Amino acid sequence: PPRGEVLLRGPSVFAGYYKDEKQTSGAIDKDGFFHTGDIGELQPSGALKIIDRKKNIFKLSQGEYVAVEVVESAYKKNLNIEQIWVYGNSFESCLVAVVVPTEAGIAAWAGRVR
Repeated sequence: PPRGEVLLRGPSVFAGYYKDEKQTSGAIDKDGFFHTGDIGELQPSGALKIIDRKKNIFKLSQGEYVAVEVVESAYKKNLNIEQIWVYGNSFESCLVAVVVPTEAGIAAWAGRVR
């Protein structure tokens, strides 16, 4: 299936970094496409599946470098996690993760909570 970096363009995409032409030119190309840094793959249904990142290391605000693949693989060892996506921002001191639990795992947890 077709795959490559995910590019976005349109009125809802940001116009650039405030007073930072250097970063803006690095993120938005001459045709107005925003380069997300995510690698996507088009599915047969027409859906876009994010499969990788172009740059896999984040520098957090305190100067710490984090390889998100290491964090993701550590959490993926939990059999109750179906998918995980970790995001870092150089203006923040921590990471954020979006976790999709397995159906069986969430059903078992829900049974224990009742």
